[in-house]
Amino acid sequence: MSQQWQSKLQNACQKMQMPPPKFHVVSDRRGGRTAWSCRVEVNGQLIDARFWFDGKNLENAKEDAAEVALNHIISTTSPSSASSRHSIW
Repeated sequence: MSQQWQSKLQNACQKMQMPPPKFHVVSDRRGGRTAWSCRVEVNGQLIDARFWFDGKNLENAKEDAAEVALNHIISTTSPSSASSRHSIW
């Protein structure tokens, strides 16, 4: 299973001299099943994944959270650091 977004997020945090991201798995009982998702803590801020997954696809929840967090980091960097945005990828 690829961890492409998690790696990109880890690298971006390192380049921006932020603490490494911390992933928090969350669950929600829905009828007879449990749905799983993930939150990632980046620089003290919790960012939720967009989607909920079956337990066997928990890695997808982490990837989703990492993608959302990375996009958040990129969108909140100052315009003066636009050239450094491209180096995150």
